[in-house]
Amino acid sequence: MPITVGQDTARTRKTLQAGGTSYAYYSIPAAQAAGLGDFTRLPAALKVVLENLLRFEDGKTVTVDDIKAFSDWAANGGKTAREIAYRPARVLMQDFTGVPAVVDLAAMRDGIKALGGDAQKINPLNPVDLVIDHSVMIDEFGNPRAFQLNVDREYERNIERYTFLKWGQKAFNNFRVVPPGTGICHQVNLEYLAQTVWTDTDQNGETVAYPDTLVGTDSHTTMVNGLGVLGWGVGGIEAEAAMLGQPVSMLIPEVVGFKLTGQMVEGTTATDLVLKVVKMLRDKGVVGKFVEFYGPGLDHLPLADRSTIANMAPEYGATCGFFPVDDETLRYLRQTGRDEDRIALVEAYAKENGLWRDADYDPVYTDTLELDMGNVVPAISGPKRPQDHLPLDRAAESFFNVVAEYRGEDESRAATEMASEGPAPDAMVDPRKSAKVEGADYELRDGAVVIASITSCTNTSNPYVMIGAGLVARKARALGLTSKPWVKTSLAPGSQVVSEYLEAANLQEDLDALGFNLVGYGCTTCIGNSGPLAAEISKAIHDNDLIATSVLSGNRNFEGRISPDVRANYLASPPLVVAYAIAGDMNLDLSREPIGQDKDGNDVYLKDIWPTQSEIAELVEQTVTRAAFQSKYADVFKGDEKWQAVETTDSETYDWPEASTYVRNPPYFQGMGMEPGEITDIADARPLAILGDMVTTDHISPAGSFKDSTPAGRYLTERQVPVREFNSYGSRRGNHEVMMRGTFANIRIRNEMLSGVEGGYTKGPDGAETSIFEAAMAWQDQGVPLVVIGGEQYGAGSSRDWAAKGTALLGVKAVIAESFERIHRSNLVGMGVIPFEFTGGDTRKTLNLSGEESFSIAGLAGDLKPQAEVPCTIRYADGTEKTVTLKCRIDTAIEKEYVEHGGVLHYVLRNLARAA
Repeated sequence: MPITVGQDTARTRKTLQAGGTSYAYYSIPAAQAAGLGDFTRLPAALKVVLENLLRFEDGKTVTVDDIKAFSDWAANGGKTAREIAYRPARVLMQDFTGVPAVVDLAAMRDGIKALGGDAQKINPLNPVDLVIDHSVMIDEFGNPRAFQLNVDREYERNIERYTFLKWGQKAFNNFRVVPPGTGICHQVNLEYLAQTVWTDTDQNGETVAYPDTLVGTDSHTTMVNGLGVLGWGVGGIEAEAAMLGQPVSMLIPEVVGFKLTGQMVEGTTATDLVLKVVKMLRDKGVVGKFVEFYGPGLDHLPLADRSTIANMAPEYGATCGFFPVDDETLRYLRQTGRDEDRIALVEAYAKENGLWRDADYDPVYTDTLELDMGNVVPAISGPKRPQDHLPLDRAAESFFNVVAEYRGEDESRAATEMASEGPAPDAMVDPRKSAKVEGADYELRDGAVVIASITSCTNTSNPYVMIGAGLVARKARALGLTSKPWVKTSLAPGSQVVSEYLEAANLQEDLDALGFNLVGYGCTTCIGNSGPLAAEISKAIHDNDLIATSVLSGNRNFEGRISPDVRANYLASPPLVVAYAIAGDMNLDLSREPIGQDKDGNDVYLKDIWPTQSEIAELVEQTVTRAAFQSKYADVFKGDEKWQAVETTDSETYDWPEASTYVRNPPYFQGMGMEPGEITDIADARPLAILGDMVTTDHISPAGSFKDSTPAGRYLTERQVPVREFNSYGSRRGNHEVMMRGTFANIRIRNEMLSGVEGGYTKGPDGAETSIFEAAMAWQDQGVPLVVIGGEQYGAGSSRDWAAKGTALLGVKAVIAESFERIHRSNLVGMGVIPFEFTGGDTRKTLNLSGEESFSIAGLAGDLKPQAEVPCTIRYADGTEKTVTLKCRIDTAIEKEYVEHGGVLHYVLRNLARAA
């Protein structure tokens, strides 16, 4: 349907000629000429936002003062407190987050009919693409049939979900589904969906050109910023509001400039670069900010490398990591099969509207930092955070210290022993353990690499590191090296194009020889779909409490995410993943020690199998072709025979299957009236959990597998679902009953209300240890509100809305933390849960919180101002009280309205019902 532009924009609307076609567009230079401000030195990322306001200026939602605020931003050194209404052009989803979003839309259709409205009002106004990429699991690996067997199993597990998504594709306008087996949503977006400059007709029938922008229900939506497309991850509830026409409420962000100089040296990869960038920006502190990359180093940085850096913006904490449009952008658009007229428009538009990077590009930034890429060294990150950067020559020593700490040994003595390459003066005992594997002729020890996976959007989108991995495999194979027998190896490319060029380069055969057979096109190991280890290996790990490791080319290595059998997880480039599969041991120093022996018994070192940059570049030039992209994306929405055979109903509202354990009608809108409520003070709330620093959304709402002994497992067992069919939390996100029971259920989460206990446990009303779900239900039965206490960076990681939905459904009214990550804070507000931050140096530790306290928060009723400071009275178990000041993280006026309505979807639903 046509876009609706603002009514007060005539002075900035101009005409642009490109590729023989005339386009209307909204001109930033024209806005400056009209006296709206000086926008000359705004960063390109911020100019994209400014253009959005120029296009939608209507004197109400978007005003002249909003536009002038961008000039004030530049004049004030890159800072302003102005709240704006931003409208992205489109929405991107994947199936783990997309299924619950479509569930919500289906429930909203039921809800609007109950309010007397028209169900057709619940339709995306903006284009929505959902790519099914999160559901393939690595059951089979290391053999030629692995791909087909995993696909067959994927359909067996997920047919209910796929049937539902096909219904959604029929029922909703502007909603397309990219079938399973195509690729990862971010790579499909980068290679095909994104256009850099978008076009559409407006309400007057004229063709308008404007920057391609989006929000996505996956935090790594930021990957497309490498192509000059402004996008970031939001929770499903925020994405649903955006697709239904609700603007994204945000403050004009600070923009940190990251200057890149020099160029990468031999032996280093884009992965090494991004892991260094993650470390630097986490140390800098960029949560809630844009990061824009600039400097002469970009002249030596291929777009694939830029997208690798942009992809990991959630890991360095930024809203996005943006690269302006330049000649490299045009080269990539051409290589990936974009239409020549589109490429001409991108160049003309970017130059006309100030989005083009050339040698004179010199914007104002809020702050800056700099990296000479020539100083980047080979590295990995781990064992549990992406910012835990480890130069390769320190990786083995670091892992030894991980073991020492886990086993209770003194860390410094362990480090001394390693550094001296001999026993420490007091001859400490090596804390590492080993164990025999039943039926095998080898032992496992702490540090055994049991998973080596080339996976994830971050690196499998990059032909330089993928070709590099293939060349490592080829050189290793020629020398007679193989992967260790205890390593579960897998290759899950981000798109079919990757397989095309690996086959064209004859490298897939070499990867197959080392066990890196194709297992599927999807996220796999990176999202926790690593599949089970061999039973005897799993048993040896658990029976002997071994610290097994994984090495993956992904972006996330949080605790409990990758596999329940693996305690330490490391991020690495695809070539290093192959190398660690050969070594099979994190204790091995790959920078100095032999990686193995050749067929003649001679030592082989990493340098002996590492390709040169020229070898990689030559093969990339030969095999990564425009024709390959055009061929693989020609019928991207058609799918294979399995997808085409999925049958579904054709109805306006969804007929919820009563027996389904995958898709259930959620309770959010049941019994809802037309009028919102009010924000009230919180009285005598009890803590459900007291959590530490860097509690991620994986801790709050895990995505991986679960056992029959968990509340979620018992729920399914009671409904005659066998354990083999449990699938994962991620695949069950269309069922609120499973997800409530899985909230705060990560196997590695630590609730400080209990001593030495891992997993989703707490104290119930009777003081006894129980599951968090059961305790929450018991408190709800007594009518007692709940709070959750957290440390720094609460809610880091994925954009998953279920981390907020589950929190709300458990009866949690407030989360009090030292600081929040951007997406999760927004998601909490979107579900009507109020985020608060400690002030004045108070923390859970300084306040000596044990879980026996009650919390009463005043100052919420009435005229609550955004980011107001309010009093919280803590009553301790002995009857003493202490009042502290909390900062209410309802950040904007519209967010206050969301909370008053009970959530953003309730707000949208009531407004649509009134309009009907």
